[in-house]
Amino acid sequence: MSRRRVTRHDVELMWFKSSYSDSSNPSDCVEVADLPGGVLVRDSKNTSGPRLGFAPTTWADFVSYTAEG
Repeated sequence: MSRRRVTRHDVELMWFKSSYSDSSNPSDCVEVADLPGGVLVRDSKNTSGPRLGFAPTTWADFVSYTAEG
């Protein structure tokens, strides 16, 4: 399998927050973007900072686990 770094010039990322984000402190959460072949997560207070990348199956497992409480 070949891999290459995806840059912001390759794809326009659409970031979104959970509807459960605290409206009294809207910057206190993470943002998520779908990416071809994965998901990116970033800190909403530092949008130009580091981003964590996850494979689709790993992200789906995480979301399922957190939804269970």
